[in-house]
Amino acid sequence: MQHSAIYWLATRSMVVSSPRWRSLSLFLRSPAPTYCSFIPSRILLRRGYIQRISSFKDRRILSGSSRAAKKHKSPNDNLDDKDFSHIFWWKEKMQMCRKPSTTQLVKRLAYSNLLGLDPNLKNGSLKEGTLNWEMLQFKSKFPREVLLCRVGDFYESIGIDACILVEYAGLNPFGGMRSDSIPKAGCPVVNLRQTLDDLTRNGFSVCIVEEVQGPTQARSRKGRFISGHAHPGSPYVYGLVGVDHDLDFPEPMPVIGISRSARGYCINFVLETMKTYSSEDGLTEEAVVTKLRTCLYHHLFLHTSLKRNSSETFRWGEYGEGGLLWGECSSRHFEWFDGEPTSDLLVKVKELYGLEDEVTFRNTTVSSENRPRPLTLGTATQIGAIPTEGIPYLLKILLPPNCTGLPVLYVRDLLLNPPAYEIASTIQAICKLMSSVTCSIPEFTCVSSAKLVKLLGLREANHIEFCRIKHALDEILLMHRTPELNEILKLLIDPTWVATGLKIDFETLVSGCEVISEKIGETIYLDGENDQKINSFSVIPDEFFEDMESSWKGRVKRIHIDDAFIEVERAAEALSLAVEEDFVPIISRIKAAAAPLGGPKGEILYAREHEAVWFKGKRFAPTVWAGGPGEEQIKQLKPALDSKGRKVGEEWFTTTKVEAALTRYHECGEKANARVLELLRGLSAELQSKINILVFASISLVIAKALFSHVSEGRRRRWVFPTLAEPHGSENAKTVDETNRLKIVDLLPYWFNVAEGGAVHNTVDMQSLFLLTGPNGGGKSSLLRSICAASLLGICGFMVPAKSALIPHFDSIMLHMKSFDSPADGKSSFQVEMSEIRSIIAGTTKRSLVLVDEICRGTETAKGTCIAGSVIETFDRIGCLGIVSTHLHGIFDLPLNTKNIVYKAMGTVCIDGQTKPTWKLIDGICKESLAFETAKREGIPETIIQRAEDLYRSVFAKKLLPRENSSKQDQISSHAYVDNSNESHLYSRKVTTKGTKERMAPVNQMESLRQKVESAIFTICRERMMELHGKTNTSAPSEIKCVLIGPREQPPPSTIGASSVYVIIRPDKKLYVGETDDLAGRIHAHRTNEGMQNACFLYFLVPGKSLACQLETLLINQLPAQGFQLTNIADGKHRNFGTSNLLSECATAPR
Repeated sequence: MQHSAIYWLATRSMVVSSPRWRSLSLFLRSPAPTYCSFIPSRILLRRGYIQRISSFKDRRILSGSSRAAKKHKSPNDNLDDKDFSHIFWWKEKMQMCRKPSTTQLVKRLAYSNLLGLDPNLKNGSLKEGTLNWEMLQFKSKFPREVLLCRVGDFYESIGIDACILVEYAGLNPFGGMRSDSIPKAGCPVVNLRQTLDDLTRNGFSVCIVEEVQGPTQARSRKGRFISGHAHPGSPYVYGLVGVDHDLDFPEPMPVIGISRSARGYCINFVLETMKTYSSEDGLTEEAVVTKLRTCLYHHLFLHTSLKRNSSETFRWGEYGEGGLLWGECSSRHFEWFDGEPTSDLLVKVKELYGLEDEVTFRNTTVSSENRPRPLTLGTATQIGAIPTEGIPYLLKILLPPNCTGLPVLYVRDLLLNPPAYEIASTIQAICKLMSSVTCSIPEFTCVSSAKLVKLLGLREANHIEFCRIKHALDEILLMHRTPELNEILKLLIDPTWVATGLKIDFETLVSGCEVISEKIGETIYLDGENDQKINSFSVIPDEFFEDMESSWKGRVKRIHIDDAFIEVERAAEALSLAVEEDFVPIISRIKAAAAPLGGPKGEILYAREHEAVWFKGKRFAPTVWAGGPGEEQIKQLKPALDSKGRKVGEEWFTTTKVEAALTRYHECGEKANARVLELLRGLSAELQSKINILVFASISLVIAKALFSHVSEGRRRRWVFPTLAEPHGSENAKTVDETNRLKIVDLLPYWFNVAEGGAVHNTVDMQSLFLLTGPNGGGKSSLLRSICAASLLGICGFMVPAKSALIPHFDSIMLHMKSFDSPADGKSSFQVEMSEIRSIIAGTTKRSLVLVDEICRGTETAKGTCIAGSVIETFDRIGCLGIVSTHLHGIFDLPLNTKNIVYKAMGTVCIDGQTKPTWKLIDGICKESLAFETAKREGIPETIIQRAEDLYRSVFAKKLLPRENSSKQDQISSHAYVDNSNESHLYSRKVTTKGTKERMAPVNQMESLRQKVESAIFTICRERMMELHGKTNTSAPSEIKCVLIGPREQPPPSTIGASSVYVIIRPDKKLYVGETDDLAGRIHAHRTNEGMQNACFLYFLVPGKSLACQLETLLINQLPAQGFQLTNIADGKHRNFGTSNLLSECATAPR
């Protein structure tokens, strides 16, 4: 059994299976993710609504009363064993603090309670009913989390937690460095998100306690409750449901446990948020290290079974076992644990997160039968599957630059953990279909499954997230309704199952998406609806209503809370009337008094800080009251007061009527806002039962986008789909020769672009082990790296850089290049190499691909040669495919017992008396090293080179052998011919499917315009094409078929490298005509312009850029004559370039 899915997807809830592959974000070393800070709206904080909104399910209000403390022990009670373990855990953290200010605070700690407070210091009392006592109760629930408690406009921490904030969040202690007071620190409410980021980035979990907002009784403490937690990889989401922006969601981070078993090494992954765990057993030491280096985890636990090696001693790393893993772990923070490796790890996780013993974790381990072994660390780094200095990064070549995020992680984890043959074949079938489709395809909205599970589970999904979910579901349904895409959607089922562990059939997926999309559409306010306009009255500043109503309007459909809308509109009208009656006469009086400088002043203003509309003025009171206009209203004015009853200023005034109207308006707005949040939370609760469908759909789109991006880039680079040979023994397997034969024609190093030319192609036809020789710089390492990458891409179902390829489905691909020493466990580079060779031999079968570069380079020649010979005999006896390259030419003098070894060499050519490499793979043996030439080329002084040559001749002159590569090989060229032909086809698909019509049904006018434009294009261009046909005597032209690219859609990969003419149908019904050889890039550029995000595109392919230019000019000049408005009509006057050779070009254009 192996761990079965992608941790970055984190799709697992109590009913969601865990993914197979690991995150590689640790190797990306990208900047730490930034999150949009958010705090509950001021409206939410008024009158206690936050309490009613937030106290759902497991949130408990702690008011500070004696009843709330019944379940908590008194601070005077004796600490139990668990408390001592937690205190010891925190004491170790305190010993790691290094800042001078922190070390001074640590000296004031007393480890007699979980907070570390010294009751003898000022403000250190833990008396029942105090804030410190209240915080201790919260701390006892989550003893290994930093506690941040809301106190007014700050989040405060005391004791141990305050030291953590000062050390890792860069905050200053409250009260300076006074030695007579307890450590205390905190951050303003607006800086909460940054503080949480700093703490979680340093590996800490945080428990956040909020205050219940609203009025309280005299001398009573505000109620507080645990509003949520922030863990590494799991952000704090409380209040997100009520804001109008999104939250960047980081990759979830598991807790990892490593142990030894009878099968090898075992690694367990536990996701606390999803309450799931999974295991991978039978791993090699290198495989475990690879997973550690490619997974960003929260905490690492090592089982005591790791201390016992084959000699049953307790010195980890002795006799070559565990040294690599020990060197890796010793540089990281970890904890030992014993007992049963899985169940006791779960106990540790519960302690770490403060979970109750009754909490259960679901085992989501899925069998990985028939899957190739995961890549070793050496293989992954040497082919650039994970970023490595000096190695071309494979992911940057497999995918275009605009493909980022979840799809990249999927592809990378697929490479690190290659799929079974059936899944690889399915992935290849999907890629082939994507390469040939002619219809437009969705944008493939990628939604983080971890985000889905957490936000829906905590009822914190806002309208933005629901809209994104609906977009994703609608794309699934669009694929279902479009015949060309429907087959792709069906094929995506199996790869998605492997990625999520969820078994969902096609019909269930489609029907589930329809139900959920319809449900969201019934509740959420969508683009295009216009029944929720912000109130506006001439006498009140528009900013007031915008601030008050934008926090809840435009989120849910009005029909659900129409009564609340009506109440707000009536309250707004009443407020406007009150302002008009009480303030406007005063304004009119001031305006009528045309006084010079120093006269009366007054205006109606929005006091944003106080969420009020007041009169602001001075010198407006009459000297003599004569009963004139406005005097009665002036008498009604009174000073404006803030929420605490304090006078706002000398110039701010209000009236009783206006204040009453303001209060009524705010109350109506608060009720409407509460109704909106109630609906959003209710929708989250409803969708929770459909979480598996949502997870499955989201991962399907992630995979679809990853494969679409790969196909687009592969076509651009002119890569091909290989033939995958089924494993021997399967029902459909062909002959043994075919299932154990690797043949790659015109193989290109993956980091070269064939379109740019200049690269040397090699053909590899391998049915046994190659023994490869060649000069320094002759291309041996590049060839091994290229073969390894191409084989890996093939068994994953991807395109490969070659003209054609037959690739067996290897059970493992192992590449060994150079080795470095390991000072951590006292190993030389040769020791490390032998350890890696041992692992390779142990994992090699006759279905393996083994590639070893310059074997035994780190020891003396004679014995190294013999070791290399023995290793080659072993590989030959196993019967694997592979290459062993060497400069140890004495190996050819050894009496090797081999049957199938084939000698291969990297060719050289003699030009003007100098031997130079050709980088071509040839038969035979090459004993020319070109060592002196290489040293000279790299700048070694000439005197040193000459002396080396003299020494060589004096010692080895009698042993010199004739060069294996004579001048007969001069004809081998160091340059490869690149076929630059590029067929273009004048065909496409007219979008008339039911699905397209359905999605455009809400805009019948735009659909009608599109049909008219399409008809006009056909008429205008058809005449020109027929005229061209008559002049050139070419075969009849293909019918011009326009393809529609709707909003949130993109052109298919078949448009890559082809010339096309396109027409933009703008939202204002105006047209724009253009031509391009990069349709996807041009559409992306147009959509970045303001107002063009929802524009539609019509395009058709043409054979050649010159014809595209002429047809573009033709459409620009003739479409206005048929009643269409063009935005670039002036371009038709100077778009005649590029047409002089039109007839000859089109006459020879491929059909």
